[in-house]
Amino acid sequence: MTRPRNDNFLRALLKEPTDHTPLWLMRQAGRYLPEYCETRKRAGSFLNLCKNPGLACEVTLQPLARYKLDAAILFSDILTVPDAMGLGLYFAEGEGPKFERPLREEWAIRDLAVPDPYTHLKYVMDGVSEIRRALNNSVPLIGFSGSPYTLSCYMVEGGSSDDYRNVKTMIYDRPDLMHHILSVTADSVTSYLNAQIESGAQAVMIFDSWGGGLSAAAYQEFSLQYMQRIVDGLIKEKDGQRIPSIVFTKGGGLWLESIAAIGCDAVGLDWTIDIGEARRRVGDKVALQGNLDPNVLFASPDKIAAEAKKVLDSYGAGNTGHVFNLGHGISQFTPPDHVTALVETVHGYSKELRAKAV
Repeated sequence: MTRPRNDNFLRALLKEPTDHTPLWLMRQAGRYLPEYCETRKRAGSFLNLCKNPGLACEVTLQPLARYKLDAAILFSDILTVPDAMGLGLYFAEGEGPKFERPLREEWAIRDLAVPDPYTHLKYVMDGVSEIRRALNNSVPLIGFSGSPYTLSCYMVEGGSSDDYRNVKTMIYDRPDLMHHILSVTADSVTSYLNAQIESGAQAVMIFDSWGGGLSAAAYQEFSLQYMQRIVDGLIKEKDGQRIPSIVFTKGGGLWLESIAAIGCDAVGLDWTIDIGEARRRVGDKVALQGNLDPNVLFASPDKIAAEAKKVLDSYGAGNTGHVFNLGHGISQFTPPDHVTALVETVHGYSKELRAKAV
């Protein structure tokens, strides 16, 4: 296997020199694109879209047809893993994801088992393989999963939550049950990500969307240690190529050094931390990914360009170790042409910075 023709994303994750700062966007295939909305309409539902490898491939490639992005990310959902565990995922109109059988009873928690990704999640692996073929070695493909703690929030609450009352009650009243959920889920995520790598993913990312809502001690015990367990268990090389990993905790800026120490290749940053300060704190231990506020994309193109340049300037000199991204997923209300302004600015201005540094 050779690296993709545009391998800047992989090079940045491995802290190798790049000719520009590579860029991709969290949730880059999504509702802000009219072509995505049309494909989703044809699928009949969001879950149908996720579970149809051909349609998942179609929407994965849509943003790459519009923009000169440096990576594709598998179109799927983090909740496919607990769905494969038998919790009964469904999407209520206007209410987001829900589970028919949330984990509230001890017997159900003790019965939780690791699903076989090649059986229960075969549609994801088929999608990864199909996307890799369609990309034709143009840019890398990112695989992903939710973190054990983030997945457990949905699994215990039964859906989204404002206060995570059930999860946090379990953390403090029955930590043994919470650790059992997290342990089984960590093994499931490790198996799932490794199956994605075997199917063709060239980098993987762990999304810890809700870990930032924990106390410092609880974050270490109930989120970070399980992500480290996953990183330790990941396939690190496939067909002679390194498979880098990214860990992203939304709201995790307080624990940046701890995250950087778990063995991942890159740490994702939300928009609440200055990327230059983050770079000073972690040194050259890991690459950094981020971290423009997604709401900047509602501003005019010239303001978008100015804010993107601030992020690049803050990261500082050098042509290694930075993947430009948003600090969280792109909003469904983002004007598509505003993304064009962002991509062109990041590519053009980062090349200017490299030229000045010579």
